[in-house]
Amino acid sequence: MKLILIIIFALVSFVAQSQELTKQQIAQVLKNYISGTSFNEPSLIKSAFSKDAQLLLDKKGQETWLVHPNEYASWFKNNKGQFNGRIGEILSIDVEGNVATAKVEILLPANTKRYVDVFLLKKLSSGWKITSKNAASEESNKNGERILFIVSNAHFHGNSDLPTGVSFSEIVKAYDIFQKAGFTVDFISPEGGAIPLAYINTSEKIHKQYLYNTNFMYAIGHTKSPSQIDPTNYVAVHYVGGGNAMYGVADNEAIQNIVMTIYEDNNGIVSSVCHGTAGIVNLQTKDGKYLVDGKRISGYPEAYENQSKAYFKEFPFLIQKTIEQRGGRFFYSEMNTPHIEVDGRIVTGQNHLSSPLVAQKMVEMLDGR
Repeated sequence: MKLILIIIFALVSFVAQSQELTKQQIAQVLKNYISGTSFNEPSLIKSAFSKDAQLLLDKKGQETWLVHPNEYASWFKNNKGQFNGRIGEILSIDVEGNVATAKVEILLPANTKRYVDVFLLKKLSSGWKITSKNAASEESNKNGERILFIVSNAHFHGNSDLPTGVSFSEIVKAYDIFQKAGFTVDFISPEGGAIPLAYINTSEKIHKQYLYNTNFMYAIGHTKSPSQIDPTNYVAVHYVGGGNAMYGVADNEAIQNIVMTIYEDNNGIVSSVCHGTAGIVNLQTKDGKYLVDGKRISGYPEAYENQSKAYFKEFPFLIQKTIEQRGGRFFYSEMNTPHIEVDGRIVTGQNHLSSPLVAQKMVEMLDGR
């Protein structure tokens, strides 16, 4: 029986790895399309399409306008290699055997336009290629500026079998505010990939809205790893809470380096909510000082933890105690009430109720630059 379970596990792992490799190959095709159309590289554009691909575009007075890939690529022949203002992002990839569908968002902030390109791809002898493209467009306030949400991959408290996860409520309440304000949100976790979720309540309207939003769920099911992040692209970071924020984030040096580059080199904002504040305790400035030293900080205090429970004994450190040991001043309000602290470009909140307040303050600060 044990041998059978090992074989099943190995097969499942092989299938999962194979699917991930396939998605990486498709993602590269889409990145060629994005780079080619953003930096005027016709050869990259053509490399993404099959020779007989069909591009169904919009043209005034025509219900459909069929364009060949070579003609489409020729529209980008001038100013080769120069950025033309198009900002592209892969929204989703769905694979079925040797065919796939994908969506890519294209932003044109200067024209207040947002396009969603919908692709059909097929695995040919030459590799994955786009065989069809269609698109929808809308007026949009999306400005192309990016905020990085930092989440944990931990499924359990420490070395126990006590389940934990990222607070879904804290994700969506902040995410919704940033999206409406025109910012793009990316997700990073120590390992990349899917994250465990906690505190989902589908009776709450905003939870249901995002739980059934395929683009959003694809993003949190495919979080980026630190190696995939270019910190120069971000104006702010946001550490999301949930019990698992206590594990794997605060001690991740790659994430620390990304965050401090955004804070010090980009003049960006560092923010956190609830247990997410655990993520900032080890951050240090270039002069070796702890980021929290002398700062007003909020988060989930140990006074509100159920200290007699097994989960609490798994915590590798205590948020308030560690902040204070490193020179920070820790503030919070009554339990189950919102509370935020703003100290320079550091914005922190006590609990999930504080999440929208933190996001709103960040938008105010970013818009006021």
